[in-house]
Amino acid sequence: MQSMLPAILFAQGVLSGGTLMLIGLVFVVIIGLALFAIIARYFRLWIQSVTTGASIGIIDLVRMTLRKVNPTVITRSKIMAVQAGLYESEGITTKALEAHYLAGGNVPLVIRSMIIARKAKIIELSFKRATAIDLAGRNILEAVQTSVYPRVIDCPAKNNKRATLDAVAKNGIQLKVKARVTVRANLDQLIGGATEETIIARVGEGIITSIGSAKDHLEVMEHPDRISRAVLERGLDAHTAFEIVSIDIADVDVGDNIGARLQADQAEADMRVARAQAEGRRAMAVSQEQENFAKIEENRAKLVAAEAEVPKAMAEAFHTGRLGILDYYKLQNVQADTNMRGAIATASGPGRK
Repeated sequence: MQSMLPAILFAQGVLSGGTLMLIGLVFVVIIGLALFAIIARYFRLWIQSVTTGASIGIIDLVRMTLRKVNPTVITRSKIMAVQAGLYESEGITTKALEAHYLAGGNVPLVIRSMIIARKAKIIELSFKRATAIDLAGRNILEAVQTSVYPRVIDCPAKNNKRATLDAVAKNGIQLKVKARVTVRANLDQLIGGATEETIIARVGEGIITSIGSAKDHLEVMEHPDRISRAVLERGLDAHTAFEIVSIDIADVDVGDNIGARLQADQAEADMRVARAQAEGRRAMAVSQEQENFAKIEENRAKLVAAEAEVPKAMAEAFHTGRLGILDYYKLQNVQADTNMRGAIATASGPGRK
């Protein structure tokens, strides 16, 4: 038994050494597979980055994935910027692109807008300003394109219920106007600036005011460019995201004679007021006439009451001896003579033949 102990110990040592080697081999294989998977996934992006000078390593690509940043978007945007001549000295670094992506910005759109601005050579657009405009919710690419190629806005807008701007000159003639406003994006006021709806409203207000201040419609139709100049002098693009390049009057049509219509309506209204006042006066006259009739009847009733007192007075006079029979007969004769004269005068009046 003592002679077999060294052999057993040697066998155990061999087995433990083989197990460690097996474990190490498995670990190496796993590491190799992980490295192979990483290289297989990011190799194409890495090669593109290296060959174009974008300077994005495989470790950076892995770090983007861990931070939930799309490495394809960042790599291709960085390559696009480098190929267009935009360098890291202008702030376009890999970390800056990642930060803008994580903030919810559109990285390719920002790079494309900066490339267009650089090629146009009329706009100074930095990466900081471009990202700020993009994060503010404005379409930076559309703004840059509008700055390079001005856009034409119809006034009134095509989706408006009314197809023309209607204004009235001082002589009362209505004019129907269509205008076209050429605007260029103002990048300095793009953040917080008013949109094109404000431009349309201001231009429409200016056109209506200019036509309203004209002496007659012929003056406007003869020189429509006066409207454009007068509107441009108002500075309608203040605090807006656009700069007005020009305002052109596309069409001017003569409408209705609003002044004559208003005068006719005013005359009709005055006639109705006068008619109402006359009707009021007639009603007052009728009321006064009825009151006079009532007074006549009242006086007639008083007369009848007074006549009823005459027989009583005569009886009292007979009773007291103040009136005699002969005096009564004389009074009756006088009354009869008076009635006869009245009848003759009525029968021979001017209305009878």
